[in-house]
Amino acid sequence: MHPRAIQKIALVIIGLCLGYAVTVLTRLPWWTLFIVAAVWIGLGLKLRWGQPSNARYRKIWPWSLLPLSLWGIYVYLADSFGIVDLGAVFFHLQAGIAEHGGAGKMFTAVLYTLVMIGVLAAVTWLSRHDQRWRLAERFFAIVLLASNPLLFGLGQRSASIVTDDGAWLDRRYKAPPTEELQDPPNLLIMYLESLERTYSNELFGDVYADLDALGERGAVFEGIRQMDNTGWTMAGMIASQCGVPLMPAGLIHDSQFEPLSKVAPGVDCLGDVLAKQGYQLSYLGGASTQFAGKGLFYRGHQFTTVKGREDLEPLLDNPEYVNSWGLYDDSLYDITADEIRRLNSEDNGPWGVVSLNLAGHAPHGYPSQACVEQQGEFDGQDILYSVQCSAWLARRFIERLEAEGLLDNTLVMVLSDHLTMRVSVWDQLTAMDRDNTLIMIGDGIEPRRIRRDATTLDIFPTLLDALGFNLPEQRAGLGTSLFSDNQTLVEIHGIEVVNQRLREETALQHRLWDGISPQRREPQEAAPLEQTLETPADIADEIDIIH
Repeated sequence: MHPRAIQKIALVIIGLCLGYAVTVLTRLPWWTLFIVAAVWIGLGLKLRWGQPSNARYRKIWPWSLLPLSLWGIYVYLADSFGIVDLGAVFFHLQAGIAEHGGAGKMFTAVLYTLVMIGVLAAVTWLSRHDQRWRLAERFFAIVLLASNPLLFGLGQRSASIVTDDGAWLDRRYKAPPTEELQDPPNLLIMYLESLERTYSNELFGDVYADLDALGERGAVFEGIRQMDNTGWTMAGMIASQCGVPLMPAGLIHDSQFEPLSKVAPGVDCLGDVLAKQGYQLSYLGGASTQFAGKGLFYRGHQFTTVKGREDLEPLLDNPEYVNSWGLYDDSLYDITADEIRRLNSEDNGPWGVVSLNLAGHAPHGYPSQACVEQQGEFDGQDILYSVQCSAWLARRFIERLEAEGLLDNTLVMVLSDHLTMRVSVWDQLTAMDRDNTLIMIGDGIEPRRIRRDATTLDIFPTLLDALGFNLPEQRAGLGTSLFSDNQTLVEIHGIEVVNQRLREETALQHRLWDGISPQRREPQEAAPLEQTLETPADIADEIDIIH
């Protein structure tokens, strides 16, 4: 091929990829990628990149190949998930990604890889044929490394190893209560995948209306934000059931290159607390329990029935009625209703059932056939259709159980597992103050709205409080009951401070994975676990906030 043709191809590849990266990492509309590409190509042709008048060919390998590859990974993650969470990446690598439903993302990853190979080939060709590129790309390589958020996050995690105080959060940890409940209620927890309360904004129409209707019958909590290491499904469930962020095992795992055998074994979570009260515990999810350690977590925390796609799919009347992740919500709720009927009929004590649906899963959702009949055809893209479907099916499920008398003396908690990842209304969502869904319905729960500056860590003690437990200082884990007047961690320190302390934390990580880590730093004898100690740094934080 003629060198001038190769030059144009190289400029076009780099220009289009540069434009696409700009639209992914900013809020600029998609069509601006062509403007960026046109400017790049025009500049390259004017300056004769790759074909200078005094061209001297040198067979070299550019320094910027590795930095460019790392940026390619970051853009892929940002394009796929919106917010790049290194904690999620590390955790899924160790917990396992078997039986995931992201076939579309696998295709996207292959496409990204091929495009990145094209970019690297274009940069190599230009560097070999243009001495100006050979000189500039070395500086460019340093800029790319220094500016990559992926490496910045890795650096922050590495710095936590040598931090002066790696136990700020661990000192504030409170073990959950152990006393016996009198006449404990049944418990139904419904995790609605990615269905954040932000969708209740009038900008999104009435897609949240069914959850608003449910909320009128109970307590609605507003202002529940998402701190670091709580922004994916397993992290959201651990935050709301254990009161701690999911800090990946990382290098404290005995066998870093083998899958985890336990998930969060070092802390008592909701299942452990309820099992001591004689609860019969069941988890049912539309996706596989093998993905991201869900089965390990629930079995390890005393749930006796743990079922996902591999267990529930054979129960379907139509085995073909599944999506890439697993069961549709209408099928899941039918099976969950059967499980609740079984627990009620056996009458072996109070029961607790946790369900996790799929309808709102990014990027487009998985609406059920029942929703197509209710809402009309789904275009395959609009996440608001799927959000409305998820909310409607959840309300219909609760009302059906109530009509059968299956929710007598039962506390129902409806919540989002985390804020949504990149979806069709991503730009609108990220321009707002986002918060998670949390609704509680049951005997003794007065209809009201409670607005607090909180995180999903505060859901755990709030739920225990609603069940009737007596909580010392109204706290459990790192959370505070939102029914109480006591301040939450983020109300005292601010979410930025809490996130910063999390990045420096090592002691809580060792506590979380106690049992699979080689060693755990024990607290000093003068500092019992039940006691929260303040350091001068802590006091300074609070004084700054007061000022």
